[in-house]
Amino acid sequence: MFTLSRTSGKARVGAVAAFAVGVALVASGCTASAPEGSDPTSSGSGAPADGSNLAITFVPKNLGNAYFDTSDAGGKEAIEEFGGTYDEQAPAEGTPDGQVSFINTLSQQGVGGIALSANDPTALCDAVNEARDNGVKVVTFDSDTSVDCRDLYINQATSEGIAKVQVDLIAEQIGDKGQVAILSATANATNQNAWIELMTADIEANHPDIELVETVYGDDDDQTSFDKTEGLLQTYPDLKGIISPTTVGIAAAARYLQTSEFKGKVALTGLGTPNQMRDYVTDGTVTAFALWNPADLGYLAAYATKALIDGDITGAEGDEFTAGKLGDYTVGADATVLLGDPYTFNKDNIGDFDF
Repeated sequence: MFTLSRTSGKARVGAVAAFAVGVALVASGCTASAPEGSDPTSSGSGAPADGSNLAITFVPKNLGNAYFDTSDAGGKEAIEEFGGTYDEQAPAEGTPDGQVSFINTLSQQGVGGIALSANDPTALCDAVNEARDNGVKVVTFDSDTSVDCRDLYINQATSEGIAKVQVDLIAEQIGDKGQVAILSATANATNQNAWIELMTADIEANHPDIELVETVYGDDDDQTSFDKTEGLLQTYPDLKGIISPTTVGIAAAARYLQTSEFKGKVALTGLGTPNQMRDYVTDGTVTAFALWNPADLGYLAAYATKALIDGDITGAEGDEFTAGKLGDYTVGADATVLLGDPYTFNKDNIGDFDF
């Protein structure tokens, strides 16, 4: 769907190298205070010596999500490297309305940039474009808005690549035959829906003996996802596998399977982090799963926001910028920058990673 070329030399070679750094991450210290009471520039002006406003606030889908704790910690690392001011603000639950409130407040407060993981592709557009009209640079990461209501999108991997690796994993684990279901996040999540559409098409075209019986939504909530897993197994007694393209969902599904009669009988794969999935892989509940490095995703989003604020890029195809330790990147079509390819974790390599 998206294309990107990287300048040779400085850029990392592939996703494996991205993970091999083994970066130790620090939780981002989320708070659920109301946006009216927050001040994204409270720890400094966010303006370096050249006068650029490098007060950058990360607005993930929701608080209390380990995936976004990790990505936003990467953003904080980058912002501290280039002398900006970091903040994180988000709703307690992953709703578009909750994000709109924070975006409006940040626009009024005059931050330099917002790094946003969108809960809806269109519902945030009015608030985002108002912020842009006020001079705020808006970079989406992980989950995009419509192209016309952001300056740049940092894509963790191509949607095709993410969809394919998950289908390939579940097909391998169930012998390319049987019933499977998808446990997703929210019904309006842009990235989830794109992956599900592509996974469905891949199964229909390339795996004729696999039947996708249902897609359910755990709303990126641990208990809801746990309950949805139980419901799938009760509804479909012949279910052979579950794909969960969300870090909250896959961990909740694994927790259910781990102590159930279905452990070792129903395969589970999807997108997760090594630290949350380590025990499940070690004890055989899960054979393999995939992900990119979310810390690198946040790190790249921060440097892209800086490049926009500094005027080094505009988001035009062919623009180039340097993202610290990650090297050089080139903006592709639809103002999109690609982090890299997904990586597969299993019992043989999961001990090598700590995030």
